[in-house]
Amino acid sequence: MAYDRWCGWARAVLLVGETMDYRSAGVDILAGQAFVQKIRHLVDSTKRPEVIGGLGGFSGLFALPQGYAQPVLVAGTDGVGTKLKIAHSCHQHHTIGIDLVAMCVNDVLTCGAEPLFFLDYLATGKLEPDQLLQVVAGIAEGCKQAGCALIGGETAEMPGFYASGEYDVAGFCVGIVERDKIIDGSRVQVGDRVVGLPSSGLHSNGFSLVRQIVADRGLAWDAPSPVHSDRTLGAECLTPTRIYVSLIKKLLEEGWEIHGLAHITGGGLPENLPRCLGQNQSVLIDRSSWQVPPIFRWLAEVGQVSEVEMFNTFNMGIGMAIVLPPESAAHLCTDLPEARIIGEVIHGGGELVFSQAGIS
Repeated sequence: MAYDRWCGWARAVLLVGETMDYRSAGVDILAGQAFVQKIRHLVDSTKRPEVIGGLGGFSGLFALPQGYAQPVLVAGTDGVGTKLKIAHSCHQHHTIGIDLVAMCVNDVLTCGAEPLFFLDYLATGKLEPDQLLQVVAGIAEGCKQAGCALIGGETAEMPGFYASGEYDVAGFCVGIVERDKIIDGSRVQVGDRVVGLPSSGLHSNGFSLVRQIVADRGLAWDAPSPVHSDRTLGAECLTPTRIYVSLIKKLLEEGWEIHGLAHITGGGLPENLPRCLGQNQSVLIDRSSWQVPPIFRWLAEVGQVSEVEMFNTFNMGIGMAIVLPPESAAHLCTDLPEARIIGEVIHGGGELVFSQAGIS
């Protein structure tokens, strides 16, 4: 299992009459090694039977699961964006790791793949063990929610590159799907229904606009949340991204006729939902079919953001969309009370059309 975490790029310089070392240049190798030992139990807690080897190698090894006739590997990578700035300001880091995993595994999931393993990349100016331990704990929690193994990672200590107390994260996920079970939009038909699954909140997109609204209105992250009185505004915004793997995996195993899946991330419904359609198809969305969560309504009101801009920036309460035949969609919403039929596939050129008149 690869955790070659300590290859910071600072270079010590030997000056006349003065001896320098890597630590004086800002990279503490011993602290890094100690940190690896601290996270060992977190990594081990995500193991799957296919994981080969243990912590400390140059790479992670993972055997393909048995039972696939024509296995296809599916890869995805993502980050958390400027949501990190809020975590830095609030000194709250345990949810960021869940966000990181969610953004990757939810993408891999959209073609019907089961996430197998995950790797992370953490970059920081100076190693803060307690801070990064929270991040890795969140990554491990996200991996457990998604059923994938954390098999490796890298932490780069880069003094002078990041401000004190700040870090950046990126994630990499590999999944697997049987070739003849790939969900690629080819089975989507005009008349199919779009079922929306609720998001847990803002997820991990649109935070440059969120931060601008908060800054321009002179608000503070430790102010009371406009949605929940028992938490702060910062905590509200740091609600972790929902991971949909277990639910979608269950539906696929039960044989539901899923024609398309869309992870609603940056660009909202207008950009992401059409990505799972076939040629000459569009989606008619009934805007009245679900209740937009209060955090989005608050942002629109306080920031004076138009409805069009809100839908083009945020998930607006729908984190994952499933395209199914009409009868299947109706049955799914009966079996899954949180699900809502929010749209219908129509003839078109790949656009998303809003309607208040309802779906036929």
